Amino acid sequence: MFQSIKQIRQSIHNKQTSIKEITETCLSRIEETKKINAYITVTKNQALKKSNDMINDEKNVLQGVTVAIKDNFCTKGIPTTCASKMLQDFIAPYDATVVEKLKHSGAIIVGKTNMDEFAMGCGTVDSLFGITRNVWGYNEEEALCRIAGGSSGGSAVAVAVGSCFAALGSDTGGSTRNPASYCGVVGFKPSYGSVSRHGLIPLVNSMDVPGILTRTVEDCTIVYNVISGPDPKDPTTIQKPIQSVSLSQLDLSKLIIGVPEEYKSDHISSEVMKTWESVIQIFSKAGARVKKVSLPHTQSSIVTYSILNQSEVASNMARYTGLFYGHRVTPSINSTDQLLAETRADGFGLVVRSRILAGNYFLLKRNYENYFLRALKVRQLIAQDFARVWGSGVHALITPTTLTTAPLVADYVQLDNREQCSVQDYCTQPANLAGCPAISIPINLTSDKLPVSIQIMAPNFQDGFLLNLSNWLESQVEFNIEKSIPKIVS
Repeated sequence: MFQSIKQIRQSIHNKQTSIKEITETCLSRIEETKKINAYITVTKNQALKKSNDMINDEKNVLQGVTVAIKDNFCTKGIPTTCASKMLQDFIAPYDATVVEKLKHSGAIIVGKTNMDEFAMGCGTVDSLFGITRNVWGYNEEEALCRIAGGSSGGSAVAVAVGSCFAALGSDTGGSTRNPASYCGVVGFKPSYGSVSRHGLIPLVNSMDVPGILTRTVEDCTIVYNVISGPDPKDPTTIQKPIQSVSLSQLDLSKLIIGVPEEYKSDHISSEVMKTWESVIQIFSKAGARVKKVSLPHTQSSIVTYSILNQSEVASNMARYTGLFYGHRVTPSINSTDQLLAETRADGFGLVVRSRILAGNYFLLKRNYENYFLRALKVRQLIAQDFARVWGSGVHALITPTTLTTAPLVADYVQLDNREQCSVQDYCTQPANLAGCPAISIPINLTSDKLPVSIQIMAPNFQDGFLLNLSNWLESQVEFNIEKSIPKIVS
């Protein structure tokens, strides 16, 4: 099932296939590839019922299109676990706004995808339901598999293997773009405020953005047009309607493309560097003016991001007490304090507990000004760096998405979570701090057949321009996932 959304909609229109047949094929693909562990919950019965009942409506742009949902978006009547024991049995009484919009456009939800617990990770290795394996470099032995990236690794792999046409991820510091890069698919983080966060279980409220994973930029654009726009349930969304994005030809000779010097990390691999340089040449040969730019405070962005992330995590995780919903230890405990302590110790994994502790440390009265307030000031300086570059006439920035190809699980798990994220989020988290849109596009395969991607960033709320530019680049490199991806069958 590697057709585009437009192709599958045309096939339905021409009666070459039916919505039921598409749904059955995708569900079969989920079963065939179940050992990669992309899904936490497969909604087979609901999907089949909807496909049986659905009458094709040309006005619904996703009619009959199968979509997977990261398991931190609320879904009415379907478990929403956040890959955590704390929410293992939680079923939301409502749909997240983005899920509601997908359903209203005719999409068929085939399941909820695996992730790092509460989205706190970059590899989809810290899940109550086990590691998600990358289809690229697949090995029967888990330690010798490649990580899928994270925290939206299940969504990225689901799209990569063809078990759905699109998937929702969330992106706080790169959690959509990172796994997209490692899995050879498109991963888009819209501008903060352009897509509703209502019903997305929060990690870092000031940075969380619903993300989109697809196999092509065109498919990504179709989904973005469905889910973007104001939402009275989320006061952080932009108040005015967002214009629908149409993909069209660009005159590259009128564009200035920036290459940030600070992204040339000592840890970047030679093959990623080579790909970055080749994409710069593609833009240059097409007539774009390519210039070096500086984002000086990017050098402090990882530390800034870490402090702000953990501080907001400590606040957001305080709601999980076992008193109202979620996991709760045995009721024989005598005091409320003991109930809270034991419920949280039992319900949260090590990574979540460590971030809560770190966040509470940064928020202590004696540390608040020295850590949290300083981090907020540096975040403002980072945003000003981006604004200055945009103000100088630069239309877009090109960087790697990740510094290397997907590491082996065995190597990745040797590092603690903070070390993992300091490397994995290096190129991606500045866009979250600045709030600008960013996208990861697969470019080529390395000599050992692993995908390498490039990230493009654009000014805040220039999502339509970014998608058009990305669509142009995609047409120049012609990365073909269907022909390249390894065949995995359970």
